[in-house]
This record gives sequence, C-alpha cells and structure tokens, in this order.
Amino acid sequence: MNTTVSPNAHGVRRVDQLLAHYEESHRNPKNELIHFIAIPLIMLSLVGMMFALHPYVAYAFIAASMVYYMRLSLVFLVTMVLWSLLIVALVFAMGPWVLELSVAIFIGAWVLQFVGHKLEGKKPSFFEDIQYLWVGPLFVLSKLFTKLGLRW
Repeated sequence: MNTTVSPNAHGVRRVDQLLAHYEESHRNPKNELIHFIAIPLIMLSLVGMMFALHPYVAYAFIAASMVYYMRLSLVFLVTMVLWSLLIVALVFAMGPWVLELSVAIFIGAWVLQFVGHKLEGKKPSFFEDIQYLWVGPLFVLSKLFTKLGLRW
C-alpha cells in the first residue's frame, strides 16, 4: 500500500518540498531544539484557545488540519490524528483554566520561537506562507521519524 502522496513532475513529493524549505530557516541546533519544545506547545495553546471560544471551533480546526495533512502523507496524518487526540485530552485536563493557561503557553512558546529565529538569523517560514504553521509540526515529526528510522 502506498502511504505517500504522488510525486510532482520533478519526482519530489510536496511534503518533502515543504520540509526542505522549512529546514532552510531551521538549521541552528539551538533553534531546532527550541522548535521541538515550542511547536507542540503552540499547537496545544491554539487548540485550547479555540476550545475556550467554543469546542466546535477547536474540533473544526483540527478536522481542517487533518485534511491538509491527508493531502501530504498518510503517515503524518495518522500521527497528527493521534497527537491531536492527546492535545484535546490535555485541553480537557485544563478544565476551567483552559483560556488562561492556553494564552500563557501561547505567549511563552512564541517568545521561544522568536528567540530561536534570532539565534538562527532568519525569519520564521510562515512570514512568507501561512501554510508553514502546519508544516512546523511535520518538521518536528520528520526529525523524530528520521532518528527512529521511519519514512513518512
């Protein structure tokens, strides 16, 4: 069973193109480490803030994100579904403090991200294309998968 989206005319899959471009501004080991911490926290905080607005807003965002991931890679899709379930469980665990905790996490994680990019000397990828906000989690996963010898 093929678990990847078909390559383009140049033989390169879209997910690989996106990850290669993202990696161009994430080569500094300190920036990379910061991203491994901050990106999951930003994901948690975004879902938490949306959940505080209304749970259906968070669920709709997660569902739309899964459509995006489905178009890139089945392996990433399955992993992001599992990760999203964990995030939703953590949001529920925040209870009545979901908004306050999510806002604090969001601010702290973005401060970390910008410190990382200051170290890197390059602007965040999403400044040129908003879709890189969805590619960031895949970048973290791709590094983890590579260490585990898994292909996406």
